[in-house]
Amino acid sequence: MKNFDVAIVGSGLAGLSVALHLAKTRKVAIISKRELLDGASNWAQGGIAAVLDSHDSHEQHISDTLIAGGGLCDEGATRYIVEHGRQAIDWLIEQGVPFTKDEGAELGFHLTREGGHSQRRIIHAADATGHAVQVTLEQKVRDHPNITLFEHHYAIDLITSAKLGDTSPTPRCLGLYVQDVKTGKVLTFSAQHTVMATGGAGKVYLYTTNPDTATGDGIAMAWRAGCRVGNMEFIQFHPTCLYHPFAKSFLITEAVRGEGGVLKLPPEAGASAGKRFMPKHDDREELAPRDVVARAIDFEMKKRGLDYVELDISHQPPEFLKEHFPTIYARCLELGIDITKQAIPVVPAVHFTCGGIVTDTDGRTDLPGLYAVGETAYTGLHGANRLASNSLLECLVVGHATAKHIESQERHNPIALPDWDESRVSDADEEVVIAHNWDELRRFMWNYVGIVRTTKRLERAKHRIRLLKEEIDEYYANFRITNHLLELRNLVEVASLIVNSALSRRESRGLHFSRDYPDTLPKALPTVLTPKRKKQN
Repeated sequence: MKNFDVAIVGSGLAGLSVALHLAKTRKVAIISKRELLDGASNWAQGGIAAVLDSHDSHEQHISDTLIAGGGLCDEGATRYIVEHGRQAIDWLIEQGVPFTKDEGAELGFHLTREGGHSQRRIIHAADATGHAVQVTLEQKVRDHPNITLFEHHYAIDLITSAKLGDTSPTPRCLGLYVQDVKTGKVLTFSAQHTVMATGGAGKVYLYTTNPDTATGDGIAMAWRAGCRVGNMEFIQFHPTCLYHPFAKSFLITEAVRGEGGVLKLPPEAGASAGKRFMPKHDDREELAPRDVVARAIDFEMKKRGLDYVELDISHQPPEFLKEHFPTIYARCLELGIDITKQAIPVVPAVHFTCGGIVTDTDGRTDLPGLYAVGETAYTGLHGANRLASNSLLECLVVGHATAKHIESQERHNPIALPDWDESRVSDADEEVVIAHNWDELRRFMWNYVGIVRTTKRLERAKHRIRLLKEEIDEYYANFRITNHLLELRNLVEVASLIVNSALSRRESRGLHFSRDYPDTLPKALPTVLTPKRKKQN
């Protein structure tokens, strides 16, 4: 058994920031299913939203967030996170993150603007902000004597006091089981505090901008352990993912539209080729929130039978594009697209999970001893639609608050936990079953639970999920675990939460659009699901 003060599952910005804030006083483990830079934070292009200029204000940032959130943002959580934004950015600057400079700006750094924002407030490192932040923090984490890294380790399930016979109505999280992916051995981690920082669940869909690690692990584990989840029907589709047979989920940052990029119909649209279409969908045109832009693109593609639309910023000077979007310029050029002369083919793709494990702004879940931070959590900040670049801000602010809350708790001696029992299982005979089920799940989620939904499609998805879940549960009970099986098990759990949440919302709001319920109800209420109490496996 491995003993730590704090076990953090996930190595994105949320997990690394919690670890670095705690490492001065606590012995910390970071459990990463791949390597530290393989999470979604490393892919983030746009930047971090915060009030960093006297022309801006907390009230404006809060207002923009509430508007984008479709009436479902928790105003208290939103205010707390926005008002601590400057402190979070100052901390990153102290760590040495190389944000793009602008000597003419008040803070000395360039600020850009993205859809839904009324001001320029996005601090960034060119068009690869997440990578710049992650690389900076990664080195500090690797060098810290109080932080132990467990890369290529997959978290299986949480261990609660209920597993040890505790019958109280409020069991406590005591640690978790983790598989060493390289050896197959299952390790037992005892921790006074466990933090879920596992990111979102984009891989439940066929097309996503998320990395392969985004399989909803933290949400599924917390749900199985008895935690509530909220607003899982609100899955954000990024409007502009590069459409190319040799490009896997390459995101074209919203900042391209913020700097003047326009959406046009492609040559396949015939007589309408080259025409802008956003002005007829929304007065904010290309700077409308992501859900509006994604639905507009989806509408035009379906109406005209198109495979993609085009995002054109070629009217800007080549030097400007190469300076502000070096990553996008280089990647597109590799694929034969010169963005200084040509439009970029784009399609919507799943980008962000707005719901998650219900927490407060200290990251606390329903299960004492368990915290959740970042995309895996539901603080109420994002409401029915996340405002661009608020996600990394949430990771930083709530991550710091979580660390402070953990430090305020009394320390106690570790409890002996039972070892993982695989005495009644055998090696799998046909792992092809897992691959087939994985593919089926992602395809019907894309077709039935996508940008535009109907009750009939959702019921079809619910039926398929029930059958898949039965197969996977039987497989899990009888065969030794593999990382592919664990991911599929978690994805099916999360798919069920998304579909059940969508079926319970009888209106259209934010990212959830139903043809059967196209109107918005006068009162906005979050969707909160509560698991039935059951014994752990």
